Amino acid sequence: MTDAAALDAIEVTLGGGSRIGLTISLAIMIFSVALTLKPADFAFLGQRPKMFFGGVLTQIVGLPLLSLGLAHILAPTPSIAFGMILVACCPGGNVSNLMVFMARGNAAYSVSLTAASNALAFLVLPLSILFWTSLYPPTAALIRAIEIEILPFILQTAMALGLPLAIGMVLATVYPKVAARIQPVFYVLAIIILILLVGVGVVSNWSLILSSGHVIAPVAIIHNAAAFGLGALVGRLLQLTASSRRALTFEIGIQNAGLGLVILLTQFPTLGGAAAVTGFWSLWHLFAGLGLAAGFRLWDRYSSWRA
Repeated sequence: MTDAAALDAIEVTLGGGSRIGLTISLAIMIFSVALTLKPADFAFLGQRPKMFFGGVLTQIVGLPLLSLGLAHILAPTPSIAFGMILVACCPGGNVSNLMVFMARGNAAYSVSLTAASNALAFLVLPLSILFWTSLYPPTAALIRAIEIEILPFILQTAMALGLPLAIGMVLATVYPKVAARIQPVFYVLAIIILILLVGVGVVSNWSLILSSGHVIAPVAIIHNAAAFGLGALVGRLLQLTASSRRALTFEIGIQNAGLGLVILLTQFPTLGGAAAVTGFWSLWHLFAGLGLAAGFRLWDRYSSWRA
């Protein structure tokens, strides 16, 4: 059995306590994001609708479509392909806002896109996962094989994402000062819980993950690079300013893969390859994003020197 096939065959076993812990972690994670959302974050919807919807559609449709194409080209095992598509269906990660700021991009545009993708995630994420995986025969067969109950999956995911999102947004709107004070606490708490729970799984399967790194790493790196490239390309097609193109580049290249990992571990624990590629993606895109931000800053210095 090849390393990739062995990874595909792993079932990430979760006890009742771990599953409850991951569900709580997911709720806390979404709640912490919702606490930061404000009506002003959606200003681009009214001010620059073409710019706003172009970015949102690139996240919701463009990236999953790109991932589907890459799955056909790279032909990874079904579980790994599932992980690629799932990451693409996740909303943008909040860390993208920081990277856009570091890269001297349009931070307001970045925040608007992150806010929109996270606000829509409770409905878009489960539907997108089922839709896009159904279009690739190996992942469609995988979904049939694990006999997932479609309606319960949609409802459970929508509730798990939508309820803490609604509570957080209401609290941020009605009691903004309270939300600002408690948001960092909940954010750190969610990260700690996630690291502890996922860390146990990584340690338990470390030898196989290490031996399969040569399979996982190239797929995740190519996928992430293509995502950054898609953002830059669409920015050109939309005729955005340089700073807005940078913002869109990071918004498409930085996904909330940590959220995807929690969804996988709670809803699809039999897909070891998907968990591995999602976990690697969640780390790699941070290094790639920081490197890209540094590259943009160096380019700005070089351009200033030439001028």
